Amino acid sequence: MPIKIIMDYALELIFVLKAWRVVVVVIGILGNWKLAIGDNEHAGRKLVDYVPGFISIDCGATKDYLDDVTGISYKSDTGFVDTGTNSNISPEKYDPNPDYGLQTRNLRSFPQGKKNCYTLKPEQGKNSNYLIRPFFYYGNYDNKNILPIFDLYVGVNYIYTVDFNGLDITIFKDMIHVPTSDIIYVCLINTGHGIPFISALELRPLDKSLYPLDLGVLQHSWRFVLGTTTGQQGEYIRYKSDVYDRLWHIYGALSNSIPINTSSVIDIQNNNDSYQLPSEVLRTAVQPSSGYHSLSYSDPPSYDTENWCVCFHFAEIAKLTQGKEREFIISVTGGTYTYTSEPITLDHLKPLSICFNRIFEGHFSFVINATTGSDLPPILNAFEFYYVIPQFNLHKPTNSRDVAAIMDIKQTLRISREDWQADPCVPIEWSGLTCNSDDTPMIISLNLSSSKLTGEIPISLSNLTELQYLDLSYNELTGSIPKFLAQLPNLKTLNLSGNQLNGSVPDGLTQKSRDGSLVFSFGKKPDLCLSVHCTKEKKKPKMELIVALVATSMVVLVLLLFFLCALAIYKRKRRERASKSNFKIKNQQYNYFEAVRITDNFKTIIGEGGVGKVYLGILKDETQVAVKLLSASSKQGYKEFRAEAQLLMIVHHKNLVSLVGYCDEGENKALIYEYMANGNLQQHLSGINNNIVFEVIHL
Repeated sequence: MPIKIIMDYALELIFVLKAWRVVVVVIGILGNWKLAIGDNEHAGRKLVDYVPGFISIDCGATKDYLDDVTGISYKSDTGFVDTGTNSNISPEKYDPNPDYGLQTRNLRSFPQGKKNCYTLKPEQGKNSNYLIRPFFYYGNYDNKNILPIFDLYVGVNYIYTVDFNGLDITIFKDMIHVPTSDIIYVCLINTGHGIPFISALELRPLDKSLYPLDLGVLQHSWRFVLGTTTGQQGEYIRYKSDVYDRLWHIYGALSNSIPINTSSVIDIQNNNDSYQLPSEVLRTAVQPSSGYHSLSYSDPPSYDTENWCVCFHFAEIAKLTQGKEREFIISVTGGTYTYTSEPITLDHLKPLSICFNRIFEGHFSFVINATTGSDLPPILNAFEFYYVIPQFNLHKPTNSRDVAAIMDIKQTLRISREDWQADPCVPIEWSGLTCNSDDTPMIISLNLSSSKLTGEIPISLSNLTELQYLDLSYNELTGSIPKFLAQLPNLKTLNLSGNQLNGSVPDGLTQKSRDGSLVFSFGKKPDLCLSVHCTKEKKKPKMELIVALVATSMVVLVLLLFFLCALAIYKRKRRERASKSNFKIKNQQYNYFEAVRITDNFKTIIGEGGVGKVYLGILKDETQVAVKLLSASSKQGYKEFRAEAQLLMIVHHKNLVSLVGYCDEGENKALIYEYMANGNLQQHLSGINNNIVFEVIHL
């Protein structure tokens, strides 16, 4: 009985395994059948399912959507741009093209600011190849019937000028670009000829082996499909089977050529051709008409001054009989230079793409000739050519450290300015910024005065090492003045006036201000002082509590001793008042930093004596004064300085300068006199000024 059960179980297991094998075979057959069908239309698959990193933006759209015709998902431009105004095209003006017409029914225009930018952050990051394609369709959206002209930049480089040939023309000159940073800025520049706008913006990551991008930026692309009978001559079409979502121009046939085609499956999957052209493009081709042995093309004369690169795409779609061979060579001419390829042969239904890694200058043309040993004429399925912006014509972006610093400053201080977007220096400097003209620009001036800034001075300012001028005046900045400002090696002017800063001014800034290497202003703030020596050190809360407790416990003792100590205290204070410097006068007292400000950092010397030098100064009410600064090396020293002050206090005469004020701050002492604009006594006695009347003064 057990043996029978085991045998029955084994038979059931064998039956199940056979059934699963049949299922697997059926799935495989269906899979191969779908693959064969899918080569034609990729089984209706969506492009986004096959190439990650697509960015598709319908500019001016109010919501995201799926384009049922192309199978591409589009996003509104919310989050990609912070400026601009949305507008719609009237239905009677719609572009009827099924492959991009839906994306041109609305747009975003930029009536404010000279530079407005979209910010793209592709998944692949920097140093990858990207196809970038903006769409522009005017459609008289503003009811003015005036076509604008404006410039398009990618990053810091000019790409082309958007200039329309008609009200109902769609422009989409795409480009192939390798960014040097993880963020790509696509910017519209107002050139003063109308309001810039954009209808759609697309980014497609490309395989790194595609196209000769070491030549520079490739733009103004032309992709010609030859031999096709689909669509109308001159139309653009996008194929779902194109994994890179390129737009192809239906060219039909070259001169003296005839179209050929096949319904066979092109072997795209098992091929090393990374260009991965759509099978629809490779199933059609052209070959010379009867009696001709070559294919040729020449660009219009309007392109004679450009630099070009070219790519050719082939697939042998004819079944050659045994022993027959198709062999040809390609000759490309740019101006007076001609490049000729080695002989080329094709394998049946296998794609072959050839891109010459060189620039052809001037008038562009090519000829494809059959070799003398070829049994058949040449064929050509498709070709592309691009205008090249050479590497040596490309600009470098602003120093990456400066960019990171200014972006952090923008975020930390919550700066909201419409033009503070994309690169801070190129092509247009942000408002309030000045950059140097080095190959890699750096920020040398930052003016954020009266910008309603709050918070503390950000530490990221320390990374702007080329900064020469910094103005943060008349904001609401708080906290202390950071020491790193004194460590900026090139800083020459610093203005912190009109803020809520407190604490002491770092010694480094004070020293630079004194030696004249820095023009430093922070205004007259009660919470700020020029050095740590003029700030009373705050007692710690714990010490204050202890003092209070001790004072409370000693109050009884103080009361008992009060009468005994009163007399002693009274006598001591009298002695202190008697011994204090007679230098304390009723005139206005100034601190040392005010003396520095009045004299513009002791800039102009107008006299010199045994006590020290005399400097020209200007008070806040624009009154000119003379400031005599006590010299540390003066032999007479403080006694003579004090004697002069006391003399001016008791002697008053219309021909004798009056004392305006004084500074008595530690070792820093100065007398501030009325300024005599007509010269001094020596000049009058020596005859330099004869217009003088002497009056005897009796002392």
